[in-house]
Amino acid sequence: MRPEDLLVPTPQGLYCPPADCHIDPMRPVARALVTHGHADHARPGNDAVMATPETLAIMAARYGEAFCATRQPAPYGAKTRINDVTVSFHPAGHVLGAAQILFEWKGFRAVVSGDYKRQGDPTAAPFEVVPCDLFVTEATFGLPVFRHPDAAEEVAKLIDSVELFPERAHLVGAYSLGKAQRLMKLLRLRGWDRPIHLHGAMVRVTETYRELGIELGETVQVKAADRKELAGAIVLCPPSALRELWARKFPDPVTVAASGWMRVRARARQKGVELPLVVSDHADWDDLRQTILDTDAQEIWVTHGEEDALVHWCGTSGLKARPLRLVGYGDEGETDEPAGEGGGGVIPAEGRSPPGRDRKPDEALDLDDDPGSALRPGRDDATP
Repeated sequence: MRPEDLLVPTPQGLYCPPADCHIDPMRPVARALVTHGHADHARPGNDAVMATPETLAIMAARYGEAFCATRQPAPYGAKTRINDVTVSFHPAGHVLGAAQILFEWKGFRAVVSGDYKRQGDPTAAPFEVVPCDLFVTEATFGLPVFRHPDAAEEVAKLIDSVELFPERAHLVGAYSLGKAQRLMKLLRLRGWDRPIHLHGAMVRVTETYRELGIELGETVQVKAADRKELAGAIVLCPPSALRELWARKFPDPVTVAASGWMRVRARARQKGVELPLVVSDHADWDDLRQTILDTDAQEIWVTHGEEDALVHWCGTSGLKARPLRLVGYGDEGETDEPAGEGGGGVIPAEGRSPPGRDRKPDEALDLDDDPGSALRPGRDDATP
C-alpha cells in the first residue's frame, strides 16, 4: 500500500481519506483531529473535533465553549475506530495535552507527530516513541546548529540575574501556552518561591493549566499602577509585549526571551534581548534525527520548519523523505503573539511564516559556534 492512500496533503491540511478527517486543518472542516492547542494547529470553526481532553479544555479556554459543534475526547492510548481506520493519541511532550496521532489501516501504520520535544517538561506528559511505517515530523529546529541545553540551567541564569540586579524588573518574553507554564514550574523547582507576575494575556491559559492539575505556585496579574513597584520581580509576558510601551513602565527592565531561537545571537540582538534563554518546546537537531530512527519508519514526511535540511539528512541515512511545505504552521510562537491585556479570546497563529524561509545569510552566520554549519545541512551529521 502507498502512504498516499492513507494520508494526503490538501489545501486544508493533511487529510485521511479512509477516515474522512483532517489533521490540524488550516480551514474549517467537517471532522478535525487536533494534535495540540497552539493556534496554528488548533483553529475554531470545525464541525467535529477529536483531541486529548487537555487540548479540548485549552481550545475552550482560548476560543470559547462554542469553538466546534461537537467534541470527542481522546485520552492517551485509547483506540477509536473511524470507518476502517483505528486512531489513537500518544504523548508528544510539546505542551500539556499535546499528542502524536497514530493511524492504523490494513496493516499500515502512520504517525502524525504535530510539534514535539523529547527534553523533560514538568508540565507535559513525556514523549512516547510510536513505531510506524510513515512518520510525519516537524523540523522547526532542523539544522545542526540547534542543540538545546538543559532548560533548568537556563532558568537558573534568570534567577542569578535577578539576584545580581535586584533593583531591576526582569521581563521574560515567552509564548502564553506551554512555554510560560513550563518556565513557572521550572522556577518553582529551582526554589523561586516569590509570586510570579503575569501579563494579562497569560492569565486564562495559566488558570486552565491549574484546573488540569498543574501546580504553578502564586501568580499575580500585572496591573498598570503596579508596574513601577516591581523591582526584583520576574514578569512573564508575550514576546510582542517586550517591544510595546507596556514594557517601559517597569523599573529599569531587563529584557529576557525564552526561545530556541535565542541560540542565534544575531536574533537576540535584533530583538533587543539582554538575557537570552535557550528554552524550546520543540525537538532540536539531535532529537529530530533520533526520533526518526527510533520510530523505524522507512518513509518520512516533513511538514514545516527546515524541511530541506531534514530531508537531506534522511537521504544520507537511506530513508525516503519528502517535504510537505504545509503553509500555516508556525515556529515557537515567539514572533507576534498579540499582547492584549484582556487575557484570552481568539489568538491567531503563533508564527506568520516558517522562520527559516526569511532568514538572512548574515543572521545564520552569526552563531555561537561552528559558523556556517547552519547553511550546510547534514554536513557534520551525515550518519546516525
